[in-house]
Order: sequence, then structure tokens, then C-alpha cells
Amino acid sequence: SYSVTRKIEPFYKGGRIQISRDGKFMFCPCGSKVNVIDVETGALLHSLQQDEEEDVTAFVLSPDDEVLVTGSRALLLRRWRWREPRCERSWRAVHTAPVATMAFDPTATLLATGGCDSTIKVWDMIKHYCTHNLKGSSGVVHLVEFHPDISRLQLFSSSIDYKIRIWDLSSSKCVAVLEGHFSAVTSLAFADGNSLLSSGRDKICMVWDLESRQSKRTVPVYETVEAAVLLPKEGDFSQLGVKKQGLHFVTAGSKGILRVWEVATGACVHSQAVPFALREEPSERSLSQCQFVPARNEILTVSMEHNILFYDAQSLQLRKQLAGYNEEVLDVKFLGPGDSHIVVATNSPQLKVFELATSHCQILYGHTETILALDVFRKGLMFVTCAKDRSVRVWRMGRAGRVTCVAQGLGHAHGVGAVACSRLKESFVVTSSQDCTIKIWNIPESLTSKAKAALISSPEPLHARVTERGHDKDINSVAVSPNDKLLATGSQDRLAKLWSCSDCSLLGVFSGHKRGIWCVQFSPVDQVLATSSADGTLKLWGLRDFSCLKTFEGHDASVLKIIFVSRGAQLLSSGSDGLLKLWTIKTNECVKTLDGHEDKIWGLHSNKKDDMVVTASSDSCITLWQDVTEIEEKEAQAKQEEQIMKEQELSNLLHEKRYLKALGLAISLDRPHTVLTVVKAILREPEGRRHLEENIVRLRKDQKEAVLAFLVTWNTNSRNCHEAQAVMETLLRHEAPDTLLQFSGIKSAVESLLPYTERHFQRLSRLLQASTFIEFMWHNMRLADVAQQDQGTL
Repeated sequence: SYSVTRKIEPFYKGGRIQISRDGKFMFCPCGSKVNVIDVETGALLHSLQQDEEEDVTAFVLSPDDEVLVTGSRALLLRRWRWREPRCERSWRAVHTAPVATMAFDPTATLLATGGCDSTIKVWDMIKHYCTHNLKGSSGVVHLVEFHPDISRLQLFSSSIDYKIRIWDLSSSKCVAVLEGHFSAVTSLAFADGNSLLSSGRDKICMVWDLESRQSKRTVPVYETVEAAVLLPKEGDFSQLGVKKQGLHFVTAGSKGILRVWEVATGACVHSQAVPFALREEPSERSLSQCQFVPARNEILTVSMEHNILFYDAQSLQLRKQLAGYNEEVLDVKFLGPGDSHIVVATNSPQLKVFELATSHCQILYGHTETILALDVFRKGLMFVTCAKDRSVRVWRMGRAGRVTCVAQGLGHAHGVGAVACSRLKESFVVTSSQDCTIKIWNIPESLTSKAKAALISSPEPLHARVTERGHDKDINSVAVSPNDKLLATGSQDRLAKLWSCSDCSLLGVFSGHKRGIWCVQFSPVDQVLATSSADGTLKLWGLRDFSCLKTFEGHDASVLKIIFVSRGAQLLSSGSDGLLKLWTIKTNECVKTLDGHEDKIWGLHSNKKDDMVVTASSDSCITLWQDVTEIEEKEAQAKQEEQIMKEQELSNLLHEKRYLKALGLAISLDRPHTVLTVVKAILREPEGRRHLEENIVRLRKDQKEAVLAFLVTWNTNSRNCHEAQAVMETLLRHEAPDTLLQFSGIKSAVESLLPYTERHFQRLSRLLQASTFIEFMWHNMRLADVAQQDQGTL
């Protein structure tokens, strides 16, 4: 049996990300909810979401980290105690269109909301009312910020007219308009009380003097800037080219790199190096956000692909990367010597390698089209990928966990849809393609040697040793036998075939499926091949005579993947309906169905210890499953032993006539019949009703609620109705009506008790009538006998 231990699921779908003041928690908008993420582990702690809520359009965290406010498309504002999590209050936003941006003042007593209706509202968060309604902006107000000096009572805003407006909250008027940008203003940062830095998509940053309300300097940055962050005056930033005192800022934008600028000269003093793999793909590296996190001494950036990166503030070296969103996941495998990582192929040309302990994600560039499949060599350090770009690539993980591409093979005429690695040694790779061919690629010795592999600067070319046309339709799956001598393929032509690995000669054909075959897998212990098909069945085939040994039926949809688990004794299969099924081969039955996904499960793999499984689906979720068979068996055994001990204890208590404890124990065991036995034992005692009354009165409220639920069942049987009525009488006599009304389930209990109680009363009434009639008859018979005796005497 398996249970879910962890889920890697999308937690960010675009929008502004915020970090708590202590740097431990990250808040990410994701559709209709805001997810709270533990920065260290990348784990989802909880979500802030109301039932049937529309998408969150904006949110903000208070400066003291206590309160979070969200705005939704339903034009509602909600205030959350996010640590609990609990919605404290919700109110109408008053805006006529959704809220686009929010900001708290430094004291967290005022909240400003900028709407798509061109207005700005200011809210008193203590007294809960709207204090200002600021009109005059053009179009969507997408930026609002309070001046850090609260005594000034100034609010800064920007809308799609590219102007920065300064609002005086004491007079509710716009006191100045800063003009200079020719495209949308993307960020505002206050250097001190009298200086403001603004960035825009017009490829410039501007520094403003807030006393004269004029521009002091314009810095051309030659890229569309999404955010500009001021570097703190304290701290050593010499590695970033900061040599002099004065203002310096970091920009993030369309070039996808962080650059440091000196305000005094307007020069770029430091620029991040562009990774080699990204130089030809500028669209992939564009950044949408940037912010300084003082508590972690890091700079956070967000890419257009929803990846969240943490850089060391002193050196701009990458410390951590989290993947906020995975597209449709097509394949997944465990990676690393201790299965410490997983490698994931999503519906994109990039690979993602997740470190399971920290959720740190490496993104690997190399393929130019969607990656379709991957496989890992036995040692777990090397793996192979294939893609729609007709190529196959070999990747290697270094000691520090860094993965690089070490080899590339070209030769297929169409997209490469399946790949398998040799099992014994890292000696060859097998691929199959939509061109209906199979290719066997030799791995050069230079790649298998750690010392030589470390010296490789660019991917080495792979050469196909053998090419063979294998099927008449697309080949969906390929597998290598545990001894590296055999090769199996499964195709849309409904056939599976067995080949020799040495020369790719055909050894046999497995025919029997009614629809295309999705997956083939060799047994690790027997000379058996398993296949799964779109006809909803799994089949086991003998490798000697190519006959079908077993057929497993139970899936209601296509079976996409299968693996052998429990040392070859069981099969685990995944379907296009999002279900996993565990099959015992010996008995031919499905012993467990696991529901963990909402869409097709394309990826399925077990680790080396055979105690954990990873699955990946079109629902963008990756799920880790732990084998809990032993744990469940131990728990069941412990539970059984505990039950036996309690039953023995109950028997002893009844024998010793310690009825109160016996009642409490029977109730804790949740056994109505056992409780009834105790009640009957009490009633059999001299003055049993009085003893029962004393014991029932001394029970706790939750125990009385349980007894009430039990007596509803007892009352349905005429044999036990007297005990039920005795207990009910005690409860009615000693519990006030108001107290009884607070009992859980009291309404349904009364509804169930009334008809049966009336029936018992009617039965007893009839019995009383009958007994009275019998007594009358008996009395009359006695009178007749006495009269006859008197006549005889006379």
C-alpha cells in the first residue's frame, strides 16, 4: 500500500510576490488563493482562500507581518490572519472595477488600493472605513506607495498615462505630477526622505528630488525595466562594482540579468554573466520582479516562466531557485545516488531537476522543442532525454548536484518519443521515434569516467550503432532487459516486439492487445514482459514462447505506464483517468486503487530501495508516494493488541463491579453492544436503577453524547428497549432542556427515538390490557368455584 508523502504542485501563476520581514515566508498569488510558502524547504504551508472566491487581483502584507489583505475580481477586500489562517473581515472595495494594486503605510493603519476604475481609495484599518477617494488618474492605477515618513501623509501613484502623482492626504488633493517617463512606470523606491527612484518600460530609470519635484538624473538602462531596487548604504558591495559612496541600484527586466548602476555617473558598474544556454533564448530569461530581502541578505527575482530565484546580495550568485509553475508533466524519474533529486520533463524544451530536501530547482537548457521522455542509468548520476527536436541528450550530475549536458545525438527523422538506458553498465542508449525506427547509441568511455567527464566543456556527439525499422506506427515505449541482452518495444500498431540488443534482430512478436500499446516493462526477477494498452488492460508475456500468461482488467481508461514493485511480485499501473492501481501478480487481482491526480498520469517511477514511487500528471502535479505496507501492518497489529487488552480490562471491571470505569472504557472502544452489556449488568444488581442513575450522571458530556447515540440503536429492538428507556429517563431527569439541546446530534436522536418509543408504549399498553383481562377472567373463575363449593356444603 502507498500513501502520499509530498506533492510538488503549482503555487504561483503570476502577480506580485511578497516576503515576510523575517525572510522565512513567501506569499504567492495562485488564481483564487494566496499560497504561503516556507522559503527554506519550498513547502506549501497553507492557502488563503474563501469558498467559491474569484481570482485574487492584488494583495499586500502589512509591515509588521501580522495582517494580509487580498482583493478579488468579486470587488471584495478581505483581511486575513495568515498564520492561523483565518479571514478576519471582508468588505466591499467600493471600486467599480477590480483592485490592481495595494500598499500599507509604515504604521499598518492605512491601506491604499488602486483600481482599474482610475480611482484610489485609502482605508483606515483600525476603524474600518474609507478615508479618501482620490480621483484624477487616467486608466488603471497599477502602482501606489506611501512616503516612508508618515508625518508627511503623502501617497505616490502611477497609472497608464506614465505619470507619477503625489497626493496630499491631509487635503485629498494631487499636489504634484512627475512627468518624464514615456511608458508604464513599473516601480518606485525611496532613497531617503527627499529622493525617489522610478523605473519604466521606456528603458530608463529616473531619480527625482521630492523637494523641487524635478528630475535629478535620468539613467538609460537599454532594456525594458520591470523593477529597480536600491542597494542599502550599509554592507560591502565591492564585488558588484560599488567603489564609491552614493546611490546604487539594481535593475531587472527583459535581458533576464541583474545589473548594478551608479546614480552619480549613470554607469553600469556590474552585470551578471548570461548563462551559455540562455544566450540564444532571450525571451526565456526575461524578469518580471525584483526585491531586496534584508533578513536573508538576498535579492529575489521572478522570471516570466514563474521561476523564483534568490541571489546573494553581495555577489549576485544564485543561492536557490523555486519553480512556481509546472506545465503538463510528461515524465519524471528519481535521480542521484541516494535518489535525492527528481528530474522532470514538462511540456517545454527545458528540464527541471528538483532537490527533494529543499525544493531547489535547476533548469536545464539544451533541447529546442518539447522533451517527451527521459530515463536514468542505474547509478543515478547520468540520465538521457529525448525531444521533438529529433535529438537525444545525455546529462551528468556532478558532486555538488549540478547537472550538465555531456553528449548529444542526432539522426531520427521525426520527434523522438521514447528512450531507455542500459541496465548493467552505462554503455548504450536505445531510442524510438515517430519515424517508426529504433536506434541504439553507444556511450563513449569518456562520459562514463568521472575524471574525463569533468573535463568536457561542450556536449560530445553520439553515433547510432544500429538503426532498425521496428513497427508500422508510432513507437510509444522502449525497454531494456536487466541483463542488457534484450530489447522490447510497444507501438500504436497494437504489437509489442522483442529484439536482440547486439544487432537489433527481431526475436518475437507479442500480439493480443485490442488497441495501441503505451508501455512495455521487463520483470526484474522473471523472464516476463509486461505491457499496458489503450484498451484498459495489462498483460504479462512469457519471453520463451511469446504467449500471454496473465491479463489484468480493471482500468476504465488507457493504461499509460507500468512498473514492477515489491521485488517483482506486484505491478503498479497509471491510467489516463488519474488513478493508480496496485496489482498482485500471483492472485491476478487489484489490491489497491490510489487517487492522487486529476488528469492523465504520464510519469511513474520507483526508487532504488523500492519503498517510494513518484508520479507526474497533466494536472501539473508531481506526487511522491511512500510504501506504508509495513507501517500499516504494525499499526493494525498494535491496534488489535490494544483492543484485546481493553476487552480484558473491561471484563475485569465488570467482574469487580466497577461500573463507571467499565462504562467509560466501553464508550472509548466505540462499541454500543458492549455499553449495553454494562448497562444490563448494572440493572441486574439490587437497586440497579439507582446505580445506573449514579453512573450515567457522572459521565462527561462527550460520553453522554455517545451514550445518547448508542441508545437510539438499542431502542429499535424490543429486547433492549427497557435499558434504552432507563438511560433516556436518567438523561431527561438530570439534564436541563437547554443542556440537552447543545448535545451533538440531539435533533436526529429525538427524531429516531420518538416513533420507536411510541411503538414500545403501544405494545406495553396492549400487554397491560391483555393482562388486566386475564386477571378479570381469573377472578371470575375463582368466584364461580367458591359459589359451587358453598352450594355443596349446604
